[in-house]
Amino acid sequence: MSDTLPWQEEASIADAALLDDVPPPESASLVSATFAPAWAAVGSMTLGVFGLVTAEFLPASLLTPMAADLGISEGTAGQAVTATATVALVASLLVSAATRRIDRRLVLLAFTALLVVSNLIVAFAPDLTLLLLGRVLLGAALGGFWAMSAALAMRLVPEPMVPRALSIIFSGVSAATIFAAPVGSYLGDLIGWRSVFLIAAVLAALTFVIQLATLPKMAPTGTARLRTLIDVLRRPGIGVGMFAAMLVFTGHFGFFTYIRPFLETVTGVGINAVAGILLGFGLANFVGTLAAGPMLERSLGMSLLAAPVLMCALGAGLVALDSTPLADTLMVAGWGFAFGIVPVAWSTWLTRAVPDQAESAGGLLVAAVQFAISVGAAGGGAIFDLRGATGVFSAASLVLLVAAFMVVAGVRPRLRHLA
Repeated sequence: MSDTLPWQEEASIADAALLDDVPPPESASLVSATFAPAWAAVGSMTLGVFGLVTAEFLPASLLTPMAADLGISEGTAGQAVTATATVALVASLLVSAATRRIDRRLVLLAFTALLVVSNLIVAFAPDLTLLLLGRVLLGAALGGFWAMSAALAMRLVPEPMVPRALSIIFSGVSAATIFAAPVGSYLGDLIGWRSVFLIAAVLAALTFVIQLATLPKMAPTGTARLRTLIDVLRRPGIGVGMFAAMLVFTGHFGFFTYIRPFLETVTGVGINAVAGILLGFGLANFVGTLAAGPMLERSLGMSLLAAPVLMCALGAGLVALDSTPLADTLMVAGWGFAFGIVPVAWSTWLTRAVPDQAESAGGLLVAAVQFAISVGAAGGGAIFDLRGATGVFSAASLVLLVAAFMVVAGVRPRLRHLA
């Protein structure tokens, strides 16, 4: 559906007021509580997430055949992942300002079009240069989409339903996590790595058609500029919240990056059991993501706190307890469930804390997460060399404990003030 929805005709009053730096009329401020939710559009965004994250993860399962075909080392081929992450970080900070006068529907469709082009370029890349070009385009789409996801959810469903919409959108991440590695490697062996990326391009093209049919027009507010990022960070409680979120993601990626050596050396299981445990993690993460919506509708503050506390306790349990493989399997799955709540909770937090600049705040959050991934993996690697996998898990648990204290001291009180 390409026509403007009825509620957006009223919302354009608020948009015009924002463009002129004039407070919107009271009726416009109440629109978000009265319009009908556009669940079909939310579903099309979930498909977009699935396509983006699947494309992001595919090289991890296809790295060996990609390197052999292109005549490069696996380490060099791995730069395809680095290029995507680096560009995603930059795009997350710049996209709101760069597209501030463009219909958000067109921007989202452009991201999906970039996904199609990226997969096609990678599929037909004759050398590393074109491979990296395709991955750079993916990074731009990935970072831009994540920066805008929470703000777009706010415009598609009424405010009380935003957590549920975000949990549906983020379920695309969990599904892609389960799908990309095992299915990508399996199909790569059957039909070749280039054919896998061609299939990804076809799925992305189908997503584009569905989004074209379901996304409503969403007029830009025109207020986001580069300075807006600084202004948002200077608001009370936002810097603390961003730092707490970064710590939670740092603790998680320190844990998850080194889960395989922990299972092999501490738990003492073989590769088949590792694969099964990681599948359990992915399935539990999917369930946690879907459960996050109803949990957040009950209490955002409690959900923000419960996730790092549970992850901290599970990490400490994995280190301190003389566990059996079954116990470790259950604790890893519990971690997956808890982490499923995290991205939905923090995205919901920014829609409550910075509703008027959700896109800029979303860019800051994405940048913080990308930085956390780097810190968690790199810092975890240094600790791993000194103290092994148990040392990494201990450090991750400590980081998560600090994050929980920051939520108690700096985030939850501000939420009560906003309420």
